[in-house]
Parts: sequence; structure tokens; C-alpha cells
Amino acid sequence: MEPRVANQTKYVQRTLGSNQSFSLKTFFFQWEWVLVLVFILVLIINTNLSPYFLSATGLRDATAIFLDKAFIVLPMVLIMILRDIDISVGSTVALSSVIMATLYNSLGVPMELAIVLCLVVGAVCGLVNGLLIVKFKELSAVIVTLGTMILYRGIAYVILEDQASGQFPSWFSFFGWGNIGGIPFILIMFVIFAVAFTILLHKSTFGRQVYAMGNNDTASRFSGVQVDKVKIIVFTLAGLMAAITAIFLASRMGSTRPNIATMYELDVIAMVALGGISTAGGKGRMIGAIIAVFIIGYLQYGLGLINIPSQMMLVIVGLLLLVAVAIPKLSISQKIQEWKRKKMK
Repeated sequence: MEPRVANQTKYVQRTLGSNQSFSLKTFFFQWEWVLVLVFILVLIINTNLSPYFLSATGLRDATAIFLDKAFIVLPMVLIMILRDIDISVGSTVALSSVIMATLYNSLGVPMELAIVLCLVVGAVCGLVNGLLIVKFKELSAVIVTLGTMILYRGIAYVILEDQASGQFPSWFSFFGWGNIGGIPFILIMFVIFAVAFTILLHKSTFGRQVYAMGNNDTASRFSGVQVDKVKIIVFTLAGLMAAITAIFLASRMGSTRPNIATMYELDVIAMVALGGISTAGGKGRMIGAIIAVFIIGYLQYGLGLINIPSQMMLVIVGLLLLVAVAIPKLSISQKIQEWKRKKMK
């Protein structure tokens, strides 16, 4: 009898959901549309501030410069939906690139194999983060990844000390500066990964499990979700994407050193938060974070064209982030609902 009642309940829920009419106001009253407007505003302001902003070559080169860290944004969305955080991604970038360069320059490993091992190192770093987090549940992800952040960058300094390592083969520069049909190769790769992560989060069972865990970790565990396994996979993906960032960054710079990607974790978290991913977990969409990547990237590029100091750029980005976090707290939607109820009375 109980299974029959449960099935009937699910049927009623599906019927009610399918009978709900489409609301144009609800569709456009979403944070992603606010980000679109902000993005358009950034383009207009930058165009008025500098006549060089809309240069095709300048926009292409700027895109190649800021997109390297965007690869880390994709898994960070999943991590923050889980109500966790990973502040070791910048150090993972440094360690992966240093090992790749050392293997090629000092040990004579073919560059193709060095790139593969770079990806392996990044994935292992993420795997270690995930294993530590699920093993020591009394420790928050911030504490665990703070420790590994120091550890990974420390290992990079042990390997290279304060030296740079480069002299990569000429074809390696294509990753950072190459174009296919006038489109930056890094942009093509980012679109591919962005589509893959969007499908993973919004169209797969794994993505639904991530949202469920972000809303209630304990209930998800009792519902049969392999909570620990999901967390390990997500953090491993973060390490892998950090290694991909390491490849593009080393290619663009032509060399690497232990102090690269410093503060990357803060930029990535800022992009994810601006994209509307709730720090309380369980809410947010991938498209918002993707739009935020281009907002912050082109904002910094435009400010750089008019010689705004980097410190002032941090202030502007920080203010933008604070506004983004504060707006949802205004409870505008609740006020609209209250107004409707009063009107009905």
C-alpha cells in the first residue's frame, strides 16, 4: 500500500510541475540576466573609456590571457554547491607546471609525456584533497585545502627553488597563443569543457547528487547517495582542471616557476560567487559562473587599457563581488510575493 501511495504522490508532483504555466517575469527575474546586463554595461563603459578596447586583436589576446584560470572555475562551481571550498588550486597549478617543466628540461622526458604526467599530478593533488576531507570529517575543507595549499607550493619550491624553467618546444606555445580560424585555441577548449561541465551538473544523476548533498548532506547519505565518493570525484576534477590551467599558463608564459598562479584561488572564488553560486550550498547554475568569468576578465582588461593600477582593480572587483553577494539578500522576490498577497486581499 505504501509504495502505491508513494507512486501516486510522485505522479501528482510531476503532473503539477508539468501544468505550471510559463512565466516570462519569472524567467527574466534570474541572476543570470543581471549578469548579462552587467556584462553589456562593462563592454559599453570600456568602449567609452578606451578606443582600443573593441580591437579584434586586443580582445583575442585578452581572452587568451584571462581564460587560463577559467578552467578552474568549472569544478569550483561543483565544490561550492557542495558547501565546500578548495583554496589549494593555485598551488596545484604551480606544482603541476613545475613537475612538467622539470621532467622535460632536467630528466629528458618527451614533452608529450610530460604534459600527461602534469595532468596526473594535478589529479592526484585533487584526489589527496578529497580523501583528506572525507577521512577527517571534523575538519572543514578550508582547513584541509589550506594545508595542502602550503604543501603543494612548498614542494614546487623544493624542486625549482626560486628559479624559472622554460625552453619548451616551439609547438607548445600553441596552447597559450594559438588560433584556429581566428578563434583562440584556449577559448575553443574552454567552451568544450564548459559544455561538458554544464551537462554534468544539470543533466546527469551525478549533478543531481551534488545539488542534493549541497542542500542536505546527511539526508543524501541516508537516501543512498555515495557522499564520500562524490566529494572525492569533485575534488579530483578540481585538481585535474588546475593541471590544465598549468599547461595553458606555462605555454603562454614560455616558462614556469614555483610562484605562478599566486592568488588564483581568490580570483576563481570571486568569479564563482559573482556567478550566483550560493555559499550556503545547493544553489546556482554553471552559466552564471561562465558569464562572471568574462565580466571580470574584460573588466580587468578594459581597466588595464587606461592604466588603472592593479590595486585599484582589486578594489573594483571586490566592490562588484560585494554587490553581487548583497543583492540576493535584499529578498526582492519575497517583497513581490507579499505585494501580490496584499493586492489579492
